[in-house]
Parts: sequence; C-alpha cells; structure tokens
Amino acid sequence: MAKYNIHPKKEKAANYRMAVSTDVINVIYEQLLRKMIVEKKYRDPHYTATRLAEEIGTNTRYISAAVSLRFQQTYTELVNGYRVREAVAILTGRRYRGLTMAEVASSVGFANRQSFYASFYRNYAKTPKEFQDNFFAKSLELRRSRKPHNEE
Repeated sequence: MAKYNIHPKKEKAANYRMAVSTDVINVIYEQLLRKMIVEKKYRDPHYTATRLAEEIGTNTRYISAAVSLRFQQTYTELVNGYRVREAVAILTGRRYRGLTMAEVASSVGFANRQSFYASFYRNYAKTPKEFQDNFFAKSLELRRSRKPHNEE
C-alpha cells in the first residue's frame, strides 16, 4: 500500500463539463476564488461543494465542472491545496514553532491529523514535521554561513 494511502489519480470522463457555458464557468470561478482567497472558507472543515453551491446559487455539478476546467483538479484537492499552503506558512513561521501538528491541521481546516498528513505528503512528498525540520535546519545553516568569521 502506498504511503498515507495515496494512490494515482484515475481520470474519468465527465460529459457535463462541456455542457456548462463558459460564462457560467467564469462566474463560478470568480465566486469560488472570492470564497477561498478572501473569505478563507477552506478553514472550515465542513465546507463542502454543496455548501459552496448553495451560497453562490448553483449546483455541485457546475462547481465540479468549474474546478475541473479552471484548476484541473477536484474540489477536495483544491480546498486541501489552500489548506496545505497555509499550513506551510504556519510551519515556517517562528512564532508558531510551539504548535502541534494537530493544532496546525485544525487551524487550516483539516478535520483530522491523518487527512492533513496525507494531503501534505501528496503535495510535498514529506510529512509536515519533516518539512518543518528541514526548513529550520536549512535556515540555521544559512544564518551560520552568513556570520562573519573572526580572523585572529
């Protein structure tokens, strides 16, 4: 079994994607970006495509079509991508060093630590802790190499 139960993505045809007009896709795309970037709805672990569709007055098939056509991924992959990117910002911030991985996962919208680790690993091929440790080790190495050497 693959690490963190990650399997290759299977492509399947969805004919409804082509039935949705470009104008509708563009409107959904703009509203989706506003919900994710401005309102940061991805932080809510219960924010589903169904809730998004209700809020913007469309249906989940149209949401799925817009995400697939504009982002070339599923809705879940898109939302988890935003979560993982915010987690990276937290993991590399010195003031957040004391947070546990469960606290980081929760703060960015993952319902549990396992889904956080799986999504993170899928994006970075490292666990969040490995990523953080590697980042700070490189940071320390860089600071040490910049220190002026005393010649005595």
